[in-house]
Amino acid sequence: MNYNQYEVVIVNLDPTVGSEIQKTRPCLIISPNEMNYTNVIVAPMTSKYKDYPTRVKLKKESFVVLDQIRTISIQRIVKKIDAKLTAKQINEIKNILKIMLVD
Repeated sequence: MNYNQYEVVIVNLDPTVGSEIQKTRPCLIISPNEMNYTNVIVAPMTSKYKDYPTRVKLKKESFVVLDQIRTISIQRIVKKIDAKLTAKQINEIKNILKIMLVD
């Protein structure tokens, strides 16, 4: 199956260790399309609000958790979800990742 950057997928994140986000939940693929064949880099999503600069609000009760990104095997992906991000949301995610990882 083909997976694209900024696509939302349901992922089984278990087993986890410590305070890693766990269970089967939506995740946003943040890795570029060219590398999404065997592994993908994802950011888990949650409905719980925390006032962290690394959380991006998508909808009323949906947040991308950029402080918990991880590389996973595509075998952990349960299914794709038909959810589209706006250009504004994508730009906000890119800016936060740049601040976190580059600057």
